[in-house]
Amino acid sequence: MARIRKIEIANFRGIKQLVWFPSPGINCLIGTGDSGKSTVLDAIDLCLGARRNIQISDADFFGLDITSPISITLTLGGLEDNLMSLESYGLFLHGYNLATGNIEAEPSVDSEVVICLNLTIGSDLEPSWSLLSERAAKQEIVKSLTWKDRVALAPTRIGALADYNLAWQRGSVLNRISEERADASLALVKAARDARSTFGDQAEKQLAEALGVVFTTAQELGVGIGAKARALLDSHSVSFSGGTISLHSESGVPLRSLGIGSTRLLVAGLQRKAANCASIVLSDELEYGLEPHRINRFLSSLGAKEDAPLQAFLTTHSPVALRELSGKQLFVLRRGPNGHEIRTVGVDNDTQSTIRLFPEAFLASSVIICEGASEIGLLRGLDLNRLEQGAVSMAAQSVALIDSGGGEADRPYARAAVFQSLGYRVMVFRDDDVKPTHAIEQAFLQKGGTVVKYREGRALEDELFGSLSPEACQQLIVYADELHGDVIHEHLRTASNNSITVQSVWDEVQSSKALSAASRGYLGKAARIRRAGWFKSISWMEHVARTIVAKDLNKCDPNFSWMVNQVFTWAANGKQ
Repeated sequence: MARIRKIEIANFRGIKQLVWFPSPGINCLIGTGDSGKSTVLDAIDLCLGARRNIQISDADFFGLDITSPISITLTLGGLEDNLMSLESYGLFLHGYNLATGNIEAEPSVDSEVVICLNLTIGSDLEPSWSLLSERAAKQEIVKSLTWKDRVALAPTRIGALADYNLAWQRGSVLNRISEERADASLALVKAARDARSTFGDQAEKQLAEALGVVFTTAQELGVGIGAKARALLDSHSVSFSGGTISLHSESGVPLRSLGIGSTRLLVAGLQRKAANCASIVLSDELEYGLEPHRINRFLSSLGAKEDAPLQAFLTTHSPVALRELSGKQLFVLRRGPNGHEIRTVGVDNDTQSTIRLFPEAFLASSVIICEGASEIGLLRGLDLNRLEQGAVSMAAQSVALIDSGGGEADRPYARAAVFQSLGYRVMVFRDDDVKPTHAIEQAFLQKGGTVVKYREGRALEDELFGSLSPEACQQLIVYADELHGDVIHEHLRTASNNSITVQSVWDEVQSSKALSAASRGYLGKAARIRRAGWFKSISWMEHVARTIVAKDLNKCDPNFSWMVNQVFTWAANGKQ
């Protein structure tokens, strides 16, 4: 079964340069919007698809520079015998070294036999397909794949118009799941409108194998088509040409009338059955039209949970899809200093657990690793307040927030390392009451990471009660009392060794319009006592940040507001 071993793209749309060695199974591209994911799929389709011409314009050239030709080269392995025939393609056969990724001039014992198909488009906008070979070039021999071989290798594209594949027409998946063909001409001549039922009886015999595969696949995927699949003349067909014969349900309803999700799911399952004939699948925005449970079925149909019989090139913005896929099936696409680059997410324990817990973060461009839920809530609340004031939200700046779960001080850096290795911008936002290992934090910083931390020895509660105005501290106490009642009084007595009470703090503020450093310290300690913190949840701290902290930033300790501004400035600077 044919496999794409290497993809080379130059000067196509937003991609100046890209070289990628995809896996032989599932290749799901992730990245921020406009990073070039769809462009990669389109490049594969244009180069390998069975078409004699393509629609192209100046806008398809990188930077509108028509003086630099578009060039797309696919190195194809897993070739059938006819493609490795010396008589047909002898001069154009190469060797592919799996260990090094090198393309050798000629096949060897230790290499796989491959061919390199190139599509070049110059300023005249005329596409030219050819097989690459230095040996042939020296002899001035030019050759491309035969039309028959192009059709055999052409990928199936499962998109919004996937219903094309539910009729027996050129290039559809139904023509690939069996060698059976039905001749509709006699039935059409004998009867016009009655031909649908007349032909149906004939077609069910002529296409029995294909119809059986369709029914079995629909049953496996939970796509309702009745007790059997039928092949009837398509009522939508205007001319008696390709597409005249299409799939129908038991009651005679065309299956192309199914919803988008059901259509795509069924076509994916049929493509799996046809893998021995056509083994490359393209699907942009794989989640389109599919509920979460059907995304799982769709991916399973393509072989995501096993050694895939298909080579699939997918794109997604769905966290559900990321959770269903392995790290070896996920690839991050981003712009690098020398053009676009694609990196495998990976399957080590830290990476795989991060995918499962925080899939949304892999769809962002910048990630803030927060020490705990309180920090998440603080940033979310401040962000909501900023949004109300007309600022751009962190979500709109493609920033994701991750809760590292507190506990060990080095834990945030383990999460951060996963994203750093894939080229994400990463910040760690942490407490300073327990310090991380110095060498680990320094390694993170040396790789371009950013750390924002509370002041020496402080946790978030210490920072809030130590920095906010006395009036804001009163508001924190009132909200804590609403949440927990009398228990906060006991916490304060314990934290201060009975030296102060809530009432004495209140009286201190009322009488002096100030709050002593000692009182602030005891309040901070009480607010986080025995891990039963007053605001230890995302929603509680979000409310505190949005209604109290944000409105006090112009009155509180300038060092605290400076620290907050550091986070939001960093987020804004990463917007692409």
